[in-house]
Amino acid sequence: MKDETFAEYLPYIRRAADRAQQAFQRIPRGDTESFFFDSAALNLHRFYNGVEQLLERIAKELDDTVPTGSAWHRQLLEQMKLEIPSVRPAVIRSATRTALDKYLGFRHVVRNLYTWDFDVPQVMRLIDQLPQTLANLEQDLKRFCNFLDAAGHADEKQ
Repeated sequence: MKDETFAEYLPYIRRAADRAQQAFQRIPRGDTESFFFDSAALNLHRFYNGVEQLLERIAKELDDTVPTGSAWHRQLLEQMKLEIPSVRPAVIRSATRTALDKYLGFRHVVRNLYTWDFDVPQVMRLIDQLPQTLANLEQDLKRFCNFLDAAGHADEKQ
């Protein structure tokens, strides 16, 4: 796995986070019927999709296993939180996993329920937590990239 993988996904993830925040800031005060509210919610969905696609790729390429079954999305987050001895360190910290689980749950709502009936306080919380969640994720991924770089250099020396 190469740093290019992260370069491919991170701009998409950041753009979705930025758009969610920008749309939310443009909602007229108290107007949850605004299309800006819908845009914020759908970009939260896109944010988590990007994160999950990246984590799934790590699972495929490094772990050689991706969870299956009805709970595979949550199992993937758990897998990324765990170190796999002699393969890789944890990709994300426990706190990042907990934060991302909230976005996973929200994405499920967007995909499977009526999107015109969003839980307004939930969307507000997710928007408020988004900058810290993104910062934590980027910090975790930077640490993981450092591991990949070191592992790559070790492989080249052998």
